[in-house]
Amino acid sequence: MSELINTLMQDARVWQGHRHNKTTQPAEPTGYQALDNQLGGLGWPRGALSECLLDAPGIGELTLLVPLMQRLSQDGKTVFWLNPPHTPYAPALAREGINLDQVIMIHTEDKGDFLWTLENCLRSPVTGLVMAWPGKLAAREIRRLQLAAEAGSNVCVLFRERHYAEQNSPAALRLELEPDHQQSLKVNVVKRRGSWPGQRCSLAIAHRASLSHHETPRVVQGPWPTAAR
Repeated sequence: MSELINTLMQDARVWQGHRHNKTTQPAEPTGYQALDNQLGGLGWPRGALSECLLDAPGIGELTLLVPLMQRLSQDGKTVFWLNPPHTPYAPALAREGINLDQVIMIHTEDKGDFLWTLENCLRSPVTGLVMAWPGKLAAREIRRLQLAAEAGSNVCVLFRERHYAEQNSPAALRLELEPDHQQSLKVNVVKRRGSWPGQRCSLAIAHRASLSHHETPRVVQGPWPTAAR
């Protein structure tokens, strides 16, 4: 029993208020040094859920995942978009160096289909990243997804409304996102496995503003008219 407890503590699954334990969990760098510094030099946890909490889509939240999408897709891993609020614009993704052959977008009809699809994406060996927009989830459903995430070795990011920050979640990482003027994004660490929350940083996203459907709907928002022949 003592060996099990020691393993849990070393794995940062038991949070100890009196000291900081650096997690040994596998992670993927975010591609933003300022953010990685606030995440203990790690990044997006693999085999665990992450949550991005925001008031409304289109504030530049997708830019946080661009470096990871680029790296994983170029390595032959599949990037799933599950129930995104708008259709991503393929040329914009290609300009960022993302391999479109590895990008799959899925729309489900109800919550049951959503959960089943997300679980299977998380468990698939071809998956590198799952980005999902789930809407309202019960605590038991999030725990169910967390178990599926632990069964795989990929990254899962849930985009949820900001008011869910007040609710408990088994997610390993929870980030609260706010627009900071028009060229940067404020990130507040609400929860980070193995450490205290409250770290903050501001990320410049001007060079990738084209991925924000709020600012440039022609880029990621469809459908588009068929070109004349």
